Amino acid sequence: MASKTTGKMSLPALTAMVVGSMVGAGIFNLPGRFGVATGPFGAIIAWIVAGTGMYMLARVFQFLAEKRPDIDSGVFAYAKSGFGDYAGFLSAFGYWLGSCFGNVFYWVLIGSTLGNFFPYIFGDGSSPIAILVSLAGIWTFHFMILRGVEQAAFVNTVVTIAKIVPIIVAILLMIFAFNYAQFSENFFGGVGMPEKSLLLQVRDTMLITIFVFLGIEGASVYSRFAKTRADVGTATILGFAAVLGLMVAVTLLPFGAMPRATLAGVANPSLAGALEVIVGRWGAIFVSVGVLISVLGAYLAWSLICAEVLFAAAKSKDMPRLFAAQNPNRVPANALWLTNIVVSLFVISTYWSSDAFNFMLNMTSVTALLPYLLVAGYGVLVARRGDGYEATPRERGRDQIFAWIAVIYTLFMFVAAGLKYVLLVAVLFVPSTILYVWARREQNVSLFTPVELVIFGVTVTAGLVGAYGLLTGTISP
Repeated sequence: MASKTTGKMSLPALTAMVVGSMVGAGIFNLPGRFGVATGPFGAIIAWIVAGTGMYMLARVFQFLAEKRPDIDSGVFAYAKSGFGDYAGFLSAFGYWLGSCFGNVFYWVLIGSTLGNFFPYIFGDGSSPIAILVSLAGIWTFHFMILRGVEQAAFVNTVVTIAKIVPIIVAILLMIFAFNYAQFSENFFGGVGMPEKSLLLQVRDTMLITIFVFLGIEGASVYSRFAKTRADVGTATILGFAAVLGLMVAVTLLPFGAMPRATLAGVANPSLAGALEVIVGRWGAIFVSVGVLISVLGAYLAWSLICAEVLFAAAKSKDMPRLFAAQNPNRVPANALWLTNIVVSLFVISTYWSSDAFNFMLNMTSVTALLPYLLVAGYGVLVARRGDGYEATPRERGRDQIFAWIAVIYTLFMFVAAGLKYVLLVAVLFVPSTILYVWARREQNVSLFTPVELVIFGVTVTAGLVGAYGLLTGTISP
């Protein structure tokens, strides 16, 4: 709890905020996704890579918040400060687009969860009925938010409990059911699964590790709530370690309770499917109810977050000023309308996807990579130039190492994502340039510098290749 006398937060409360911001819907699909991709050995390596990379990225966010407190317009503001206006725009649009994909993923997750109980109606979350229910939900929340409805404290408490309790119970049950012989059989790949190299096994898990750590940048914004500045770093480490522990447990323990082939075949959300194999139908129901409460409770906040990304970008003149408008309830109405129109179109598009659940998860992850890469790159620039290090010059070398590892990690993630998803994101980035041109014309400034023109050319080329792939069927969602 926050201190009543100082209005500041204690270390345990600060740590709880970090954990709460990172534990989301993605953890409920870890068992099946890892079961398809790899065995325990590959999973351990994947978490070492992901844990190291995301921790370094968290440290970059932390030291940028300390060294450049004047930059507070959002993640994209770092990209703009370091690499120019067009990079700032691409970062802002990518961050917003990723948030939209994340909201689509929420609705597909709701549909697939209901599909466990009503398979002929909801299917895998992309059936016509599931899409109609999703659209009804999107626009119900839309008009609620326009009226200024926000989550009350007790709703947040319920949502947090709904997320954490099923995960903890599932972990305890899986520990009880753990069989070392079964775990050993699965360790290097298991029986009845196609053989592939360890590198491919690890690569195939990388996008979901990005997804489950989305929001890690939120830890850096809690510094103003800390009783002492040192608590921020401690809370970041403790919160990150706690979340990583939950992720690793949910990933590895199912391998000790069933053959990998069985785990790979469970329905989404796969934590519910895995628990059903272990304890019966009640386990799936228990986790599924937790998923539904958690996702529905969080969606209200995330809908507004999506709109506020556009709103903040418009306020900093990286988006057209149209999206900086607020209604009488102080809600960024125009930004909310565009957000939910785009989310609705993506929800409708899931009807043609062969695996809407994992496709939306992957797209959410890939769109987050560009903003993260630009932040890591800006961290390198700040540490090399010594901005804000006048009182702490010895920290420059350490922070450069953090930033360079984060850069290498995000570049590796682009490779791990595969060309398909990078090209699909480029297809969406090309028409978004209309918004950039609109904003630049409003300010009566030049569109591109020579370097930005090259970046735009590369983006257009990648977008055209991606569009050609979609039209010819070479690339399929």
